[in-house]
Amino acid sequence: MLPVILSILLVISLIFPIYIVVQKRRTAGVTGIKTALTSICFYLIAITNLLAYWFNFLGLWSWSITVMLLILGAYFTKYMGVSER
Repeated sequence: MLPVILSILLVISLIFPIYIVVQKRRTAGVTGIKTALTSICFYLIAITNLLAYWFNFLGLWSWSITVMLLILGAYFTKYMGVSER
């Protein structure tokens, strides 16, 4: 029962921040896909690991995809804007 509850919490905790990121980008007037690729990669890491857990696909492939997405997310941080606080 605990894995089901944790999976539901993870899905909810993924949907809510995606909504917040979209709203913040909209209010800041940020456009373009390159500035959003870091967030997209990090959300895909969570989705990949959740799917790997659900379908019992933990192993080399899920780790490889996770590392690849982490490297891509780190690479695309250079396109993110600098905040003016």
